[in-house]
Amino acid sequence: MTHTTAQLQTWDKQYVWHPFTQMQDWLADDPIVIVKGEGSWLIDSDGNRYLDGVASMWTNVHGHSHPELNRALAEQAAKIEHSTLLGLAGEQSILLAKRLVEITPPGLTRVFYSDNGSTAVEVGLKMAYQYHCHRGEPQRTRFLRLQHAYHGDTVGAMSVGGIPIYHATFSPLLFSTIEAPAPYCYRCPLGKDDPAACGMACLGELERLVQEHRGELAGMMLEPLLQGAGGMIVHPRGYLRGVRELCDRYGLLLITDEVATGFGRTGRMFACEHEEVSPDIMAISKGLCAGYLPLAATLATEKIYGAFLGNYAELKTFFHGHTFTGNPLACAVALKSLELFEENSLLAAVRQRSEQLALRLARLAQHPQVGNVRQCGLAAGVELVKGKHSKEPYPWEEKRGIRVCVAARKHGVFSRPLGNTVVVFPPLAISAAELDSLLTGLERAIGEVCGDG
Repeated sequence: MTHTTAQLQTWDKQYVWHPFTQMQDWLADDPIVIVKGEGSWLIDSDGNRYLDGVASMWTNVHGHSHPELNRALAEQAAKIEHSTLLGLAGEQSILLAKRLVEITPPGLTRVFYSDNGSTAVEVGLKMAYQYHCHRGEPQRTRFLRLQHAYHGDTVGAMSVGGIPIYHATFSPLLFSTIEAPAPYCYRCPLGKDDPAACGMACLGELERLVQEHRGELAGMMLEPLLQGAGGMIVHPRGYLRGVRELCDRYGLLLITDEVATGFGRTGRMFACEHEEVSPDIMAISKGLCAGYLPLAATLATEKIYGAFLGNYAELKTFFHGHTFTGNPLACAVALKSLELFEENSLLAAVRQRSEQLALRLARLAQHPQVGNVRQCGLAAGVELVKGKHSKEPYPWEEKRGIRVCVAARKHGVFSRPLGNTVVVFPPLAISAAELDSLLTGLERAIGEVCGDG
């Protein structure tokens, strides 16, 4: 049965509670209802087409409804849709785990499956703490995390988050963590004016915090190179390597959250590769399954895995699991997605699109209401400001970022802002012409909402 757009909109308002959405505002407008996807495009119930400027919440890799991924999904569904990994092994989860160990940074040898980025982070935190318990150091209960960090919305993931508007409400529920200054050069938390001459003072402050709390620290949680939801904050070159060296020096576990940065987004398969860093624990999701199904994994070193081995009665078991752990449908699609990376030379294409994006961003940076543009591979943030030289932000209540993204829809672009930062995060397989259209649409929308200078 085909339903009208008006009927679907009515039912949406009547029944659906949307994430990260003020529903009072939502109910005042008629939502776009997506019914189909083709490549880099979303198609609504009235046939209107929009370039997917956020890769459907940062997940889409090869484009929507890709025929080979569809085939992999259908072929697996014809065999079995799901079987538990509690007490059984599964063909697709075995094959995918082997492949992940082959392509992730050296030293990560064990794969623990879960469902999404938040759960992958939760697994990493629990794994790190229990590892220290098995080593006779149960006092290591705290984690370092960055200002503006975002690692998900479950309680543990929020505890290592650093975005007050997301996390402050739930502070009574969260465990205690230690905040380190973000390497946010445009708005330096340490008041440094010249990123080139500051000597990465934020890294020095991080070391001071490590020295102060070293006996109680289990590890550090970090989004490598790019803090996504915090505003597309791109870390200066060498920061990640510096964090790895600090963790090694003081005996901390480095837990990297590659949920958003993994699977080609930065131009390498994983962001850690840019600085030849191997974490002790790594969380992955989003691009892992190319946007098809919920799938996540937490990878760990053999040293960490080995600490959990023991006699049954010792209770060293990692008591954590998910109903759909290692789901064969998701794993089959993920395996085919990784094949497509090689068949289509996708990483090379991402690097080409990244160069194209850099040229367009350089032009956009000249706009009088654009304070800063930040790019890491095929991900970027355009921070809108009231005053270019003062860096004065637009008041929150003006909703400038939201208004720009609404205006972009008239130009065939769907995007989502992060406050006053407009996000560019398209499917990795976007064509040169499509990327050009996406950026043109965003440029026009910024001009319409913020003026043309």
